[in-house]
Amino acid sequence: MSLRAIRGATTIEEDTRDAVIKATGALLEEMLARNEIQKSQLIDMIFTATQDIRSEFPAAAARELGISDIPLLCSTEMDVIGSVQRCIRVLMHVETPKDYSQIRHVYLEGARQLRTDLPE
Repeated sequence: MSLRAIRGATTIEEDTRDAVIKATGALLEEMLARNEIQKSQLIDMIFTATQDIRSEFPAAAARELGISDIPLLCSTEMDVIGSVQRCIRVLMHVETPKDYSQIRHVYLEGARQLRTDLPE
């Protein structure tokens, strides 16, 4: 097994707790599914949210999915002019036999524009 990092991002239409939980949960589930990762392979997750998201910590979605025994960290994304708004990003570290070329990063909703080079 090797340590690998998987990136993902999504956006929400409005800053509500429900929107943060729903979008982040869908992103995490897609990241795990596309990379065939089991919860036991997770090392940690780092979440960032743009400054216009204040209703809930994105990590709360991981807890609601039953991911409660690994470190989770939330931080504020840099406020860069012209950047994607209401955006939640995830950096997930995992143990996997896959090499880097087999890792599938996941960008959903309005965050797709961040990585147009990746297949959906």
